[in-house]
Amino acid sequence: MNEVRYAGFWIRFVASFLDTLFLALPVAIVIYFLSDGNWFDFSQYQQNIAYAMSGNANKALSSQPQMSMKWELLFEAAVLIVTMVFWRRWRGATPGKKFVHIKIVDAITLQDIDNKQAITRSIGYIVSTLALMIGFLMVAFRADKRGLHDLLAGTVVIYDEELIES
Repeated sequence: MNEVRYAGFWIRFVASFLDTLFLALPVAIVIYFLSDGNWFDFSQYQQNIAYAMSGNANKALSSQPQMSMKWELLFEAAVLIVTMVFWRRWRGATPGKKFVHIKIVDAITLQDIDNKQAITRSIGYIVSTLALMIGFLMVAFRADKRGLHDLLAGTVVIYDEELIES
């Protein structure tokens, strides 16, 4: 068996960026149109960008776009479900992870994660974010490259040697 190669901060960052483009953004577009534009006030968002670009940051920050919590929760749930479908279908990988040849596995057995770990890891993303992003930054400083969400779920992200060799 090959030595385990843990996926570090930057490769995981790239995978996350790609997943935002290929998973979260399409889901967001669908939810926005399903909400008939009521998910968030896009016109206020555009106005704030115009204020910021003109150098009026105070005005841009003084009024934030209104959001519908119902549609936001639907978006978050949809992204969670789509992500879990990819994790199950592609054995611990999303499109971004598959593209950069990494996958999520159980930290002890290095086998596929189960649904409990997938849900815990997804909720752990919230915890990692609320902890001033420290949960994600931990990846850069730990030898096993695990973030807070990995520790909570008992997972680790490794290079998928099968994909690299093929």
